[in-house]
Amino acid sequence: MFPPVDTKNASAVAAFVEQKFAEMYPDASLAWLETIFRDMEILFSGRHPDYAAVDLRYHDLEHTLQATVCIVLLLEGRHHAGVEPRLNARQFELGLSAVLLHDSGYLKLRSDNVGTGAKYTFCHVLRSCAFAASYLPTLGANDYEVEAVLGAINCTGPTKEISRLRFREPFERVIGCALATADYLGQMAASDYPDELEILFHEFHESDDFIHLPPSRRAFKSIDELVERTPLFWKKFVQPKLESDFQAVYRFLARPYPHGPNAYLQAVEKNIEKIKRRASGPARRPRKK
Repeated sequence: MFPPVDTKNASAVAAFVEQKFAEMYPDASLAWLETIFRDMEILFSGRHPDYAAVDLRYHDLEHTLQATVCIVLLLEGRHHAGVEPRLNARQFELGLSAVLLHDSGYLKLRSDNVGTGAKYTFCHVLRSCAFAASYLPTLGANDYEVEAVLGAINCTGPTKEISRLRFREPFERVIGCALATADYLGQMAASDYPDELEILFHEFHESDDFIHLPPSRRAFKSIDELVERTPLFWKKFVQPKLESDFQAVYRFLARPYPHGPNAYLQAVEKNIEKIKRRASGPARRPRKK
């Protein structure tokens, strides 16, 4: 089964993460992970007093759970490889906090009744950091820990170069690279990724409309263009990022490490081939929203 847990089931993902955590850190408490998983499900489902339920179909809770499973498997592989700097239990918790909070910036306040959270695409990283900065202290996080989580979330911005960012401690760069890697691989390796591109286009379109971006400056003019350019996006943008800027931490997804197969890379390549076939096939007719 790939991934090894149902990413549509938040409880199943929470149990999976807690099991992996307990195996890596047998003397550590599960309280932090149990609390943040519970709170994130409340937040995304609309049971938070201030926020409406997530209304996106691409950057939804499942996307966050896909990235979560990926980063846990990556950090597990790194843990067993014994490379430095080693992450302790607390640093692992901060990494998990970052992945669970990294797209909270797409959520709308209950008073916001215009459009969907897609309109915040251009500023969702900033909004995610703002939410994390107000939420994490309620769990007992200190200022250095909050700073580490915000630094990791900031690594997910597509225009950010992690190599140019400053981190207070070496482990912070590790979780930043791991989160950025999981953010790409978690979604691009999903079996329905080729079918989700049309949904992603509509999110981009709403965001561009919201900030009044003229057509000449938009990244994608049509769904077909997004589909056609995705293989090149993987080859010319994501792969170099994974290898260099993200310090090749994707290699810790190999089972067994270091020379075993990497299920995430294999799944992405399979999806890219499917997208190529679609792009070279008959012209696609746009669907109704």
